[in-house]
Amino acid sequence: MRNDTLSRLVVPCIAARCSMICWALGVLVASGAQAASPNIVVIVADDLGWNDVGYHGSEIKTPHIDRMAAGGIELDRFYVQPICSPTRASLMTGKSAARLGIYRPLSKLDPGGLPLEERILPQMLRDAGYQSLMVGKWHLGHRQRAYFPQSRGFEHFYGNLTGGIGYWDHSHGGALDWQRNGVSLREPGYATQLLADEAVRLLETRDPKRPTFLLVAFNAPHLPNEAPLSAIDAYPDSLSPKRRIHAAMVSELDTAVGRVLSALADQGIRDNTLVWFLSDNGGLSRSAAPEGLAWLMETLGDFFGEPLPVDILEFGRVNILDGASDNSPLRGGKGDIYEGGIRVPSVLAWPGRIEPGESDAFVSVQDVLPTLLQAAGLAARIPTDLDGVGRWQAIRADENHIAEEQGPQVLRVQGYSGVALIDPPWKLIARSSPWPWGETVFELYHLDRDPREENDLAAVDPARVKTLRTVLERQPQAPHAHASLLRVALDPDAFGGREDRTPWAEAAE
Repeated sequence: MRNDTLSRLVVPCIAARCSMICWALGVLVASGAQAASPNIVVIVADDLGWNDVGYHGSEIKTPHIDRMAAGGIELDRFYVQPICSPTRASLMTGKSAARLGIYRPLSKLDPGGLPLEERILPQMLRDAGYQSLMVGKWHLGHRQRAYFPQSRGFEHFYGNLTGGIGYWDHSHGGALDWQRNGVSLREPGYATQLLADEAVRLLETRDPKRPTFLLVAFNAPHLPNEAPLSAIDAYPDSLSPKRRIHAAMVSELDTAVGRVLSALADQGIRDNTLVWFLSDNGGLSRSAAPEGLAWLMETLGDFFGEPLPVDILEFGRVNILDGASDNSPLRGGKGDIYEGGIRVPSVLAWPGRIEPGESDAFVSVQDVLPTLLQAAGLAARIPTDLDGVGRWQAIRADENHIAEEQGPQVLRVQGYSGVALIDPPWKLIARSSPWPWGETVFELYHLDRDPREENDLAAVDPARVKTLRTVLERQPQAPHAHASLLRVALDPDAFGGREDRTPWAEAAE
């Protein structure tokens, strides 16, 4: 056989074999890379105060969260929005809540939710090969099925769509709000325990061939003040009745967190799982309410008895007087733009991958998405239009800065009494005057030197106030996605109680 004929026969054969070998190696490499992708578990508490955890010195027992903090990184300057839906919107998108048009908790009457054009965290991770699962409180849209979690990238959802629910009756605003994958459930049990049951089950039945993203968004310790008697009895009578129940609710939360962490260990995946624990806002506390309003609600309660005869007044009384969180030594609480409303407990843990310690790095909820993608080796997938930035290196190195090419990092927060801009270490507050004809009042604080916000520097540094005002005014703001406050007042969002309408899962269009 001539050499050229031999070449024509042999060379293509060798090339084909090489191609198959390269393809096989590629598959193995890709499979190995996917197998090496860390699992991600994000645990969200609801209305947990700064001093509601043991590792901050609280009288409330939180041994599981404390151990997580001892073995992970305490994020000492982790910031969120002062109310729930805005925080959750930023968590899912990496964007400012104001850019998304979500300024208040989504009420049961709000027609929309997290804008449908937004591509959110579970979708991004799904596209990277993850199975995205969710248990708990969604609160980002419930009137249309297009807003449901299982329409936004989650393969599985169990929990509630709206805001606060009754822990035993699982209802919100006059309707049952408890479901699994779009179908309402009527099942007995305490909500925190049921959510832990489901989270453990999902970890046990997950697809082991794919990395897992699990969002566990607990309701606790959000109102109403309800807890198992055994949990309440674990605390002394010397606590006020409301604080005692609140402590029991936090203990139930802590036990549930411990069960999730134990399930990771039992499945042999704890060392390959990044766990991020955070609260969605500061704790609800009577001490954070305007004194005149608190006095009014107490007076009405003394005169009419409890509950108050008008639904919206009773809703206000409960939210102003029943909160028993402790945000000390920080000022303010839930709904407030002072530190007690927006600086919350947060821990990041990944055994063997991050060294235990504390981080003073400024990290906000809109940084969570890009930071998780960085940690998972998916930095190339971080969208370019985010307000948040990846803080993985800053957290691990305890650096309080970001690379210059990423631009300035600021956070706009909006509460019930005004807005604030944090441009570390400075914080500008634009507080609304209580009178319609009053002017906006500006306050300025240096958070490094004055974390309790006791020394207003606005009068002594007007130039900085002016500069920060300009930055604040340039922050993106979309039209709000909320129903009118009048409609909400006429049909308020009761937490638990009687049912007078179709369950929310079935009522959705």
